[in-house]
Amino acid sequence: MKIQLKRVYDPASDGDGTRILIDRLWPRGLKREAVAIDLWLKEVAPSDSLRRWFSHDVEKWVEFQKRYTKELQRNPALQLLVDAVQKGPVTLLYSAKDIEHNNGICLKKYLENAL
Repeated sequence: MKIQLKRVYDPASDGDGTRILIDRLWPRGLKREAVAIDLWLKEVAPSDSLRRWFSHDVEKWVEFQKRYTKELQRNPALQLLVDAVQKGPVTLLYSAKDIEHNNGICLKKYLENAL
């Protein structure tokens, strides 16, 4: 099981495996045909209300992780990610500038614990 995280703005590499965009909104400044993704799975992104509440405020990070984890526990689309990970390497793509406090960090941890 290999799960990587990358910013969607970073170039693709040979070891990425299946590249899955996990943001609800399309990344700013990128054309769809210019991004190397295999799947855009916006259904596993934080809900719109949670995303707006968090607003990338580091002070809310701990609570964001708790709330997002609860959303993931009830999310049927998560099975698509589990299936992809079981088939081979997966790279979760996110667009946040903060590489330490974003939905990808939380989702990767959740997947690793679930598998």
